[in-house]
Amino acid sequence: MKKIIISDITLKKISEDRAVSLLFREKSSIANCADKIGVDVIEVPAVKSPAEDKIIYKTIAQNVQNAIFAIPVGFNTEDVAVAWECIKDAQKPRLQIELPVSTLRMEYTYHVKQAKMLEKISALIKAAKEFCADVEFSALDATRADEDFLIAAVKEAEASGANIVTICDDAGALTPDNIAELVAKVKAAVSIPVYVQVSDNVSMAVASAFYAVKSGADGLKCAMAGKNALLTGEISDAINACGTQIDAEIKLNNTKIHASIEDMLSSISHDAYETNKAVSDGKKILLDTDSTIDQVAQAAAVLGYELSDSDVGNVQKALKQVCEKKGAVGYKEFEAIIASSAMQAPSTYHFETYTTTSSNMSASMSQVTLKCNDEIICGVSNGDGPIDSVFRAIEQCIGHHYELDDFQVQSVTEGKEALGSALVRLRNNGKLYSGNGTSTDIVAASIRAYINALNKIVFEEA
Repeated sequence: MKKIIISDITLKKISEDRAVSLLFREKSSIANCADKIGVDVIEVPAVKSPAEDKIIYKTIAQNVQNAIFAIPVGFNTEDVAVAWECIKDAQKPRLQIELPVSTLRMEYTYHVKQAKMLEKISALIKAAKEFCADVEFSALDATRADEDFLIAAVKEAEASGANIVTICDDAGALTPDNIAELVAKVKAAVSIPVYVQVSDNVSMAVASAFYAVKSGADGLKCAMAGKNALLTGEISDAINACGTQIDAEIKLNNTKIHASIEDMLSSISHDAYETNKAVSDGKKILLDTDSTIDQVAQAAAVLGYELSDSDVGNVQKALKQVCEKKGAVGYKEFEAIIASSAMQAPSTYHFETYTTTSSNMSASMSQVTLKCNDEIICGVSNGDGPIDSVFRAIEQCIGHHYELDDFQVQSVTEGKEALGSALVRLRNNGKLYSGNGTSTDIVAASIRAYINALNKIVFEEA
C-alpha cells in the first residue's frame, strides 16, 4: 500500500486562532506531541520576531527527533536566511515557499500579477535551495486559482528546484470530487510529490482528503487542533478503517494518538481557551514567566491598553512575580496586573466615606465623600444597585461622566471575611484606564478601583 505523508500544521493553525502568540512551552508541547505520535513533518509559523523566534525554533528543532522540521521563508529573498537560521540545527530541515496563486489573493494581498508571481516563486525557491536541499512550494488558495496558472506555477516551482508542491484549499468550498480532479491535473503536470491541505469549512475535510489520496496525492496536511483544519485524529481513524479501499496507509501511532493529543491540549487549552472564553471579542491571552516585553505589549494592546515603555516594563516585572507562584495567567489576571502596575498616578482624589441604602423594592441611594486638594466634596445619587449608585455619586463629585468599559469583582481570599478585589476600566477619549481596589467590603473595593482609574485619567490630562 502507498504510504501517505502526514504533515502537522497545528502550530500554524493555533497561532492563527490566537490573538497573542503561543508561549514557548505551548509550542514545545505541540511539537513534541506531533513528533511522538509519528507525523512525518512538523510545520511552524513564519518568523515574526527574528531574535525571539530564532531562539524558540532552534530549541524546538533540536528536540524533534524523527520528523522533518519546516518553516515558511516569507515573501522576500532576504527573509530566506532568517528562516534558515531558525531551523538549520534540525536533523531534517525544510524551507517552505508559501505564495498565493488565485487572482484575488495575488492582486489584493501582494499586489502582483501572474507573470510577477511566477518570477517570485522561482526567485524564492532558488534562494531557499542555496541554504537547504529540501524545499517545498505551497500554492495558497489554489482551489480559487485559474487552473492554467496553477499548473504553470507548480511547473515553475519544480523547474526552480522544489522537491514538493502543495495544493491548499483555503476557501474550503470545493467538494471532494472537485478536489480529486484538481489533484489529478497537478499530478499529471509534475513529477515531484504532491501534498494537499484541505479545509473542513463545510465539514467534508476527511472525505476531501480521501478523494485527494485516491487521485494520487502523496501527502496530507493535518492539525491536532485548529479551526477548519483536517484533524489528525479523524483522518487517522478513517484511514485505519478504510485505507485498504484506496490502497493507502499512514504511519501514525493510532494506539496512542488520541490520548497523546488530549494530554497535549489539556496542557495548553485550559488557560489558553477555557479561561479566556469570556473575552467579548474572542481574544485569547496566556502569559507566563517566559513572556517577552513584546508579548506583554501585544497582550495589553489586545485588551485595548496603550502602555508606555516604562509601563510595559513594570507590568512584565509584576507578571513574572505572579507567574512564579501561579505558573501562567489569562486575560483576567493580566488585566488586574495592568491595573495595579501600569501608570501609577498621584492621588488627586482620595476616597473618604460612603453610605448606601439598597433593597429589592426601590432604587439604591448612595452618598460618596471624596477629598481633592484638601477640599471635601460630596455626591449623592440613586442607581440600579449599590455599585451603580456609588459610581453615579462619584460622577456627581467630580462633575464628569466617563464611560465604564468594564467592571469585575472576584474573591481574593476564602471564608466569610474574604478579601474582595474589584477592577474598573474607564474609557476617556478612546483610551482605557484601569483601576484596582481591594477590601472586605466589595462596595468600598469598587469605589477604590474607580478612584484609582480616575486618578490616572486626571494625571495624564494634567
